Amino acid sequence: MRRFLSLGLIGAALSLGAGPALAQGKLRAEIMHWWTSGGESAAVQEFQKAFNAAGGEWVDAAVAGGGGDAARTAFMNRLAGGNPPTAMQFNTSKQFDDVIAAGQLIELDDVAQKDGWKGAVYGPVMDAVTRNGHVYAVPVNIHNNIWLWYNADVLKKAGVAPPKTWDDLFADFDKVKAAGVVPLAQAGDNWTKALTFFNVLLGEAGPPLYLKLFKDLDADATKTPEFKHVLETFGKLRNYVDNGVQGRQWNQAIGMVITGQAAFNFMGDWAKGEVVSAGQTPGNPVGCIAGLGHPAYWIGGDVFVFAKQSDPEAIKGQKLLAHVMLSKETQVAFNAKKGSVPARLDVDNSKLDICAQQGLKILSENKDVVKGFDLYLTPDGVGQVYDAIGQFWSDPNETTDQLAGKFAEILKNAKQ
Repeated sequence: MRRFLSLGLIGAALSLGAGPALAQGKLRAEIMHWWTSGGESAAVQEFQKAFNAAGGEWVDAAVAGGGGDAARTAFMNRLAGGNPPTAMQFNTSKQFDDVIAAGQLIELDDVAQKDGWKGAVYGPVMDAVTRNGHVYAVPVNIHNNIWLWYNADVLKKAGVAPPKTWDDLFADFDKVKAAGVVPLAQAGDNWTKALTFFNVLLGEAGPPLYLKLFKDLDADATKTPEFKHVLETFGKLRNYVDNGVQGRQWNQAIGMVITGQAAFNFMGDWAKGEVVSAGQTPGNPVGCIAGLGHPAYWIGGDVFVFAKQSDPEAIKGQKLLAHVMLSKETQVAFNAKKGSVPARLDVDNSKLDICAQQGLKILSENKDVVKGFDLYLTPDGVGQVYDAIGQFWSDPNETTDQLAGKFAEILKNAKQ
């Protein structure tokens, strides 16, 4: 997300924002988000039911677009116009830092203290919503962005088993392709291609190289043989997709695996919500691998922030919504349908599906857990990474050395 607002515009918006008010004895709240796929919509309804049951009135303001760019733009435009929604979704990242710096968001310290967030929420996630000792967002889940999804029935018909290594995967690709099925379902948005890239980086090279690149911002790491191998492997994946990548949404890509039109898809665990929405049980026939070659947990997720309001009842609605979203019962119900795991550590996860259990095991061992790269880079830097990866995927004439050079430049700029 780029800087959409000047400080002057933000200051003007502060004086204008009235926000939703009390409606028929209920605390009305307008919630802006980008969860519009089948699985996502089912998960959002759990928030809506819980908020309404607690005395609120949920007003849905969904903005379609799996990456969230359209929703974030709409939020910033409404903020500039002095009519912000009650709550807005962001990723667990630096996406909302500019709005915090401009003094546009309410602090949630009172709710966090009363509800014991600090002791209940996974530490790195709590850190991600805290700035200068103040809590500015409610974390609602923990996503692992590094998953390989496969259709076991398709693999069986092609005479192959789920892969354990990247060499296995490419061997499976060849046999699936020979059987007349699309080996790899890939979506068209650059952020989805970036997720595929990060699956290669973390799965093939492991967390050490990832951390050198994005935590240490070590541009020299782009010159290593390990990184060159990652880029070559990523480029090789292009040989196994169909001609429908351009314009395909992420949920359509995982849908190809669910319906048996494709064998594999790289996507975060929100893909599992689509599996559940299709009436299937995660694990059969759609299986899951958290980090092919090197099991890893790349922490991602979603948070909600609350724009400052002048109406006291609107503020009450915001505090109620924050409380409800992170309550134990709501966390379990929402995340069971979203595909993620609860942001809280003190809930019963025993009934979560086999894929969630696989991720929780890695998370609990805490040795191959890394923060998302968008917690290290600014939104501009994140966008540059997406653009570089997307351009490379689309241009067969671009070399891996050229892409490595782009990464080096991004990291050098980020370190300044």
